[in-house]
This record gives sequence, structure tokens and C-alpha cells, in this order.
Amino acid sequence: MLDGLDKSFGATRVLRNVRLAVPPGEFVALLGPSGCGKSTLLRIVAGIEAPDAGCVTIDGRDVTRAHPGARDVAMVFQNYALYPHLTVRQNIGVPLMMRRLSAWQRVPVLGGLLPGTAAQRRDIQADVTRIAEPLGLAPLLERRPAQLSGGQRQRVALARAVVRSPHVFLLDEPLSNLDAALRVTTRREIVDIHRRVGAATLYVTHDQAEALTMADRVAVMLGGEIVQVGTPAEIYENPADLRVASFIGSPRINLLPAHAGEDGAVRLQGAATGLVTTARGKLTLAIRPEALEPAQSGWPALVEHTEYLGETTLLHARLDTTAVVLRAPVSQGFAPGQPVMLRFDPARALLFGEDGHRLPAHEAQHA
Repeated sequence: MLDGLDKSFGATRVLRNVRLAVPPGEFVALLGPSGCGKSTLLRIVAGIEAPDAGCVTIDGRDVTRAHPGARDVAMVFQNYALYPHLTVRQNIGVPLMMRRLSAWQRVPVLGGLLPGTAAQRRDIQADVTRIAEPLGLAPLLERRPAQLSGGQRQRVALARAVVRSPHVFLLDEPLSNLDAALRVTTRREIVDIHRRVGAATLYVTHDQAEALTMADRVAVMLGGEIVQVGTPAEIYENPADLRVASFIGSPRINLLPAHAGEDGAVRLQGAATGLVTTARGKLTLAIRPEALEPAQSGWPALVEHTEYLGETTLLHARLDTTAVVLRAPVSQGFAPGQPVMLRFDPARALLFGEDGHRLPAHEAQHA
């Protein structure tokens, strides 16, 4: 549980009253652009940074000022942070060695002579093997990090984090150094690990695909604030804020200037959209690219350029002075400079006020 966290570096306020609850067993993705405070928040949870205000609670215990080692938190860093002189087996076993063996027992040669050390070391190796096998690391246990690929090193970092069954699992942009194909594979592995471990997981990323495909819930962070928390479907389909709607989705959502008259009817370029709202005046009509389509009648636009995507074509068009993007069947064969009529389903449109807040809207009743 994060409650009212604030953090500043000099005159720069990085976190603003951040509140977030991550129940046991839940996977929450902290999604936002670079510089929004995601990594700082994660470091505060881990105990690497201290907040200026607010508190961090883990399993009902206030750990805001607790030492990192006393939090029962495991963290996977963006750069893996593996020990280059240790083998894969030794890297994975480090947390268990530190937790289960005394300082004297960890001394080479001499430590092995102390009572009980040999048995404890055998138990540690058994746990390392148990974690390594499902991650495909069993054949690599005697290699060093320099002998591994990027994906293999990432799996070693993951194995080291989960081997001691932490209460909280923290991941800071763990896939950013992998190529596209390996990111997809490793995404599945991380979700599988989470399910096996069952720990509360906080996953920091700027990649929407990672957040929407992996997480139970997504917390969208912008400008040091958590703007909205919800399931991936809620975040995508029902953004509560224009900033969230604009940030989520690829291609980006279309934002069209609209107006609501005294009757509440929403008009686009002076024509009725089929939407009615309680607001009046200038509005923003937001339409996802897949909800906008070419039609026999509607709003006139001009195709500026196209992108072939296999099954569909991505059309970049100009609706009056506003650039819009939509998907169209390849069979329709649109070309740059071609006029096209556009329409959308009012039920799939989103409406925002001048302050950026989501507005209630419903379809107009036809007589």
C-alpha cells in the first residue's frame, strides 16, 4: 500500500501524493512516459530512496523507513545487475546465501567446516535448481553472465529475484534491453513466474503492450501523479482523463474539436454526431482508429498517406484541419490525395471537457 507519497529532488517535484494498493497475488503495471516518476516510486518501495512524505506499507507493516533488507522485497533492474565473476548458479543463490548462512558460514573453505553448513548449502543448491529448470536455465548454471545472451541474463535476474519467494516483486523496465521477439517470449515467462510465486507484483514500464497484455490492473502515471488505475480494458476503453486517452493506444486516439449547443447535442464541423451531453460549449471528441471507418456518407476527409499492415491499411487523413488515423480493409485500395467519407459509432466515441475530464454522454433518441 502506497499512501500519499511525495518526493522532490531540489526544486523538482517528482512524485505528487501517490496512492496505490497492490493486493497479494496481483500484478500491477505502472505505466507512463520517461521522466514521470515511475522508477523513483519503485525505488521508494524497495527502500533505495526515502519519500519526503507519505508511507509504504507491506503486509500491514509500515516499512517507510525500514532498511531494504528488512522489507522482504525482490527487485529486478533494467541492467540485470548480475555479478560478473559468479556463475549462474551462484548468482541465483546469492539471496539464499545471505539469508540462510551466517557471515562465518559464507567464508570460503573455513565456512564449510562449521556444523550444519554443508546441509544448508545442499538445500540452497536444490532451491536454485528448482527455480532454474522452469526458466530453461538448468544447462547454463555453470556459465558466467558474459557467456549468456541478453534474454538468458534477464532470466537469471528473474530467477535470483524469485528464488527466496519475496512478499513483493518489483520489476523496473526489465525488458527494455531485449529485442522485439525476445520481449514477447519473456513477457510470458514473467507472467508465469508471477502466477507461481503469487507475490504482489509492481511492474514499471513505458511500453503499453507490456502493461496491457501482462497486468491484472494498470496504473497510468503522468507528471508524478497516478491519473487512473483500472483493468487493461477499462484503461483503454474508458479513460477518465484526456491525458490517459491520448497516452494509451497505438496508433494514438483521434482528438477532434466538437461543440455542444444549448440542447446538449454534440456537433462535429456543425453536423450532429448522434451524441448528447449535459455540458455546453467547446468539447473534445475522442475516437479510436478502429472506431472510425470509411463510408458512403459522413464527414468529408482527404487521404494524405497510407501504411500497409497486411490484413488492413492504416489511413492517415485530414478531416478539415485535423489529422486523423483509421484502419481500412486492404481491398478498398485507398491512395494519397483520394477523398473519403468518414463515420463512427457514437457508442464508441469518448467526450472530454475543456478541463480534460471525461464527460457523460449518451446517444440521441430518434423520433
